[in-house]
Amino acid sequence: MIKVYGIANCDTVKKARSWLEAQALPYEFHDYKKAGVPEALLPQWQAALGWEPLVNRSGTTWRKLDEALRAGVVDAPSARALMRAQPSVIKRPVVDWGDGRLSLGFKPEQFEALQRG
Repeated sequence: MIKVYGIANCDTVKKARSWLEAQALPYEFHDYKKAGVPEALLPQWQAALGWEPLVNRSGTTWRKLDEALRAGVVDAPSARALMRAQPSVIKRPVVDWGDGRLSLGFKPEQFEALQRG
């Protein structure tokens, strides 16, 4: 089963979910705002995707952070702490394709390639 992690009102998450629905691919949605960040998965995501790509430095949440807090994000543990405290700073969506593959963000061509395996 495909699992999509993100925030329901995020435009990129909406596009990813719409794409999955258009392909008739069943998926489960995990909303950080309602269900929290799946802390046990953060180390796996960081190992597979890298801690730096997971931190959305172009988003509003990042820009609103105190400069000292932003400067303190220098490695996987500090990024994990920030992601737990500020789930909106995680780039979205994180998609677990159900077979060990993970993807970050949404591009139709990327999802097509992942769907084909």
